[in-house]
Amino acid sequence: MTYTSNTLESRVHIPVPENGARVLLHSCCAPCSGEVMEAMVASGLDLTIYFYNPNIHPKKEYEIRKEENIRFAEKMGIPFIDADYDTTNWFARVKGMESEPERGIRCTTCFDMRFERTALYAHENGFPTFTSCLGISRWKNMEQINGCGHRAAARYPDVAYWDYNWRKAGGGARMIEISKREEFYQQEYCGCIYSLRDTNNWRVQNGREKIQIGVKYYSRESVE
Repeated sequence: MTYTSNTLESRVHIPVPENGARVLLHSCCAPCSGEVMEAMVASGLDLTIYFYNPNIHPKKEYEIRKEENIRFAEKMGIPFIDADYDTTNWFARVKGMESEPERGIRCTTCFDMRFERTALYAHENGFPTFTSCLGISRWKNMEQINGCGHRAAARYPDVAYWDYNWRKAGGGARMIEISKREEFYQQEYCGCIYSLRDTNNWRVQNGREKIQIGVKYYSRESVE
C-alpha cells in the first residue's frame, strides 16, 4: 500500500497544543503510535518520533518493535529519533520492584525514566511540547501516564507535556484498524521481562502456550 494524503483527508482534526504545532512524540511501538501519528499529521502538526524504550525485553522483541515503528514513520515521512537501549540503567531504576503488579510502582518508575529522557531531548532540541502514545492502550492507566509526563516536563521551563486523550473520538478503535491495515507486528505483552514473565505464567495457568517472540502479526483480511 502506498501512503497518500487521501488516507487522512476524511479525518477530524485534533487541536494544536498551546505551545504550537512542533511536537516530540515518545513512541513505544507501531500499533500504539499509528493512530497518533495519523491524527497529528492530518492536523498539520510538525511531528518527530522519539523511540526510547530500554524496558523492552528481549533484544529481539525490542528490535522488531523499533523496526516496525521506523517502517511506518518512513512511510509517512516523519523523522525518527532512535535513542539508547540502556537496559542497565532501566534494571537499576526498577530494582526491588520485580514482583510489583502491572500498573503499579514499577510501571510508574518505567514511565518516569522514559519520559525524563524524552523531556530532556525536547529541551535540548527546541521542542516546546512532548507527548506519548502509551495512553491510547486500554490496558494502560492514563492518569498514571499523564502524571509521569507532567512530572518530567516540570524539570524544564520551556517544555510542556501534552496530555491529549488519544482514545477518544474512536481513537482506540482506529489504532486496531491501522494495525490491521499496515500488518504491524502484534506484541502480546507490555514489554519488560517482568511483564513477559507474568503474561506467560497466566497463559500456562490457563492452558495456553507461552508467547513466541516475532511470530504474531495483525492481518489485513478483516479490514478489506
